[in-house]
Amino acid sequence: MATDSEGVYKPPTALPTQAQPLPPATKASPWSHVFSGLCVVTLGVFLYLIYFIFNRTPDAQAAAGGLAQKIFYFHVPAAYAMYLGGVACFLGSAAYLMRATDARNAWARAGAETAVVFGMLVLVSGPLWAKKAWGVYWTWDPRLTTLMLSVLIYLAIAVLRAFGGDGEAERKFAAALGVLGTVTLPIVHYAVRKWGGNHPTVITKGGGGLGDPAMYQALGIGFLAMTLLWILLLWMRIAVETSEARARHAEERLITSGHIDEL
Repeated sequence: MATDSEGVYKPPTALPTQAQPLPPATKASPWSHVFSGLCVVTLGVFLYLIYFIFNRTPDAQAAAGGLAQKIFYFHVPAAYAMYLGGVACFLGSAAYLMRATDARNAWARAGAETAVVFGMLVLVSGPLWAKKAWGVYWTWDPRLTTLMLSVLIYLAIAVLRAFGGDGEAERKFAAALGVLGTVTLPIVHYAVRKWGGNHPTVITKGGGGLGDPAMYQALGIGFLAMTLLWILLLWMRIAVETSEARARHAEERLITSGHIDEL
């Protein structure tokens, strides 16, 4: 307790304080605006697709699934988006095996995960239509069966990357699996021509066609919608994977320099 020379208590004098200026706000990256705009465009295309399907396209006959035939406008574009994911996984994996970088690893991992997402959409939408058209959900049709095997391969890659560690050996093994998994994509595509089956062939060579121009337009919108969604998911997953890699490298540098202890 502070006192003067005569022993009288003197309250402490408050030190002058000076307000510290706030740090400048971090400016958003221009790419974040592009991503936000792409999200809005993708949502708009999907909403227009739904409107177009139910208001402009004709209803199919009962033998073709009736109202359930409209699943076609999502089913086929989803399969196409799965192929895109498989190609991205192949390119990232092959590039990583040639020279290991975090960016190539991110492409390989994101490609496999998007292939799983859209492949699962195909495996769900296909049996829903089959139940209405054929009376059963699953008939071991060659195309859907080979597609299921392809999805399982990409799922194995995703699970390995998520729970198998992030060492160099695990990355290279997953990359090799990503390269080999791409072999299944042409098998899926040509399964109907090679082994037949009940799967309808409409827009590929030898197919019967769609007939009504509105059906082609709806399918085109569906391809656009699924492609945009695939780009968004791939972009988002690569960004997350890249950010995690940067944080991991920053932590390793701090540990090496002795600023923090290893956890």
